[in-house]
Amino acid sequence: MNKFDLRRQLKAARKACTPTTRRLAARAALRIALRHGLLLRAQRIGFYLPQGGEFDAHPLLDQALMMKRQCYLPMLPRRGRIMRFGQVGRTTRMTKNRYGIAEPVDARALRARQLDLLLMPLVGFDRQGYRLGMGGGYYDATLACMRRRRSWRKPRLVGIAYECQRVEKLPHDPWDMPLDAVLTERRLYRFNSDSK
Repeated sequence: MNKFDLRRQLKAARKACTPTTRRLAARAALRIALRHGLLLRAQRIGFYLPQGGEFDAHPLLDQALMMKRQCYLPMLPRRGRIMRFGQVGRTTRMTKNRYGIAEPVDARALRARQLDLLLMPLVGFDRQGYRLGMGGGYYDATLACMRRRRSWRKPRLVGIAYECQRVEKLPHDPWDMPLDAVLTERRLYRFNSDSK
């Protein structure tokens, strides 16, 4: 199946989750993340605000803020596709970007490589850790710098998804970055030695 058809099928599966299922899944994922120390080893963590049925990362963001971690949200560029990440707190002023997604106003912004951990939304993921995104290419462009690194990799890339978004194998392109892990409501899938 091609990416277009897979994206349509997996978005439908994700959208079929009821509000109760979504709330319970978000709480379950937080418990799993805490059990595995996902937020412990990172000081600067990138999050996202869920749109269009994406897995709700708010409980993880709230927990990280309680743990005094520096938390960041993606900020779209005026041109191009390379995002910066603006620091957020409980009182950060927000504005909507051109897609209607809230992002911080006048925030201290970092490049992706300055984050320790980046939690990413996705449409689907496979056993090898490949991620199927929404198709806009923002995360691909933002993380392109990681393909040139040899000795260290920052940030750790962790997708967040419902279990129904897991597939056996996704088609992937040379520029697709495999994830280090994916957090679902059932478990934390680890894909390479950097995430252990």
